[in-house]
Amino acid sequence: MRPIRGFIRSLDPRLPREVYVLQAGGLVNAFGNGVVLPFLIIYLHNVRGISLGLAGLAAATQSATALASGFVAGSSSDRLGPRRVLLASLAVMALAFGLMPLIRTPLNAFALYVLWGVGSGAFWPAQSALLAGLTASSRRAAAYALQRLTMNLGVALGGIVAGLIASVGDPGSFTILFLIDVATFLAYFVVVVLRVPAPALHPDRAGGSWRLVARDRTMVSFSLLNAVFMASAIAAMVELLPPFAKNVADVSEREIGVVFALDSIGVVVLQLPVAKLSEGRRRMHGLALMGVVWAAALLAVWAGGAFTTATAAAAVFAAATLTFAFGETLHGVIHAPLSADLAPARLVGRYLALASLSWQAGWIVGPAVGGFFLQRAPLALWPTAAGVNLLCAGWALRLERRLPEAVRRTPRSDVPAGLPAGSSGYYDEHDPVGDL
Repeated sequence: MRPIRGFIRSLDPRLPREVYVLQAGGLVNAFGNGVVLPFLIIYLHNVRGISLGLAGLAAATQSATALASGFVAGSSSDRLGPRRVLLASLAVMALAFGLMPLIRTPLNAFALYVLWGVGSGAFWPAQSALLAGLTASSRRAAAYALQRLTMNLGVALGGIVAGLIASVGDPGSFTILFLIDVATFLAYFVVVVLRVPAPALHPDRAGGSWRLVARDRTMVSFSLLNAVFMASAIAAMVELLPPFAKNVADVSEREIGVVFALDSIGVVVLQLPVAKLSEGRRRMHGLALMGVVWAAALLAVWAGGAFTTATAAAAVFAAATLTFAFGETLHGVIHAPLSADLAPARLVGRYLALASLSWQAGWIVGPAVGGFFLQRAPLALWPTAAGVNLLCAGWALRLERRLPEAVRRTPRSDVPAGLPAGSSGYYDEHDPVGDL
């Protein structure tokens, strides 16, 4: 029992107080995301009568807009500070989701998805850069793991609540979902304003540029790899599994909410243990394992849609999402911390923006291509995506040789918590990553 108790105690990420406050706000905000995300395409298609192909294109348009917004947000986070950018993004997204009940035509949907993209494209790089600025480099893996945990916990709770509220026969039920999401954006805004300080900015922040980021071929390749993973795995599971379950396997809205929530619950349970077990281990080997796990989960979704229906299909999809969740915990420990570790101090905002942009690029391709798969050959989607994930696993192994030796392994956390004495935010003089 003592070894077990010791391992449980070792899961404490030992982060600065302001980081816990930021994560608490993120938990509330993630609850709102969990309320709406499983049902956005269902809302457009089953409630507003928009075809699956156009609904997928609307989601892709949101991601394309976020892609453009992310470039501006990365530069602004370095120059103005990520806290200001985060607050602006929350205000924009609250407006976008507050107007979602007014959608009646594809044009309405595209317009509001563009507005949502402006906010979400700024949200992720700003939040990631703010977290990096508040956390010492030796604690970043734990900080980003905790962020993945809290966000998935919020999404899980939101998905369960949404499954109890949403009904395609009652459009007003979706209005309730959107208003809940708006309230969580505003709550997160208040938490950041009142309780989260702004990290000090790098004194040479005016000298940074995206050209310097583009010269880092290792970071660019790593971001491309992540974009393909996003398109073929996470975008498929988040955006496309709910309509696939509803329209192909005849799974009910309530069961969809539970399935969606189980993925997040799996991340909540596994994230900190995986983070601890990942310490000192090779990051690219972890990404390769993730690709294999995700491929297995995607094939399980195919089997559920091909051979079962209704509650039986929901059970298969639940098992697939729990398997998928394990891969997500590996991604949470590796992707954002490695992106921050590769970044020179004055370019942290831009590097983390590029990391976020790789998500958005994946969300452009995934829903756009996947939406037409669902419309014409829904069962072909999942084995195709599984094959892409296996190719990405091999890509990850080949990329390891290009990483600097100092960042190939997840750092161990057996050092004092908090930022080193005499340092602040981005230009931590003890950070092993120097300027370009």
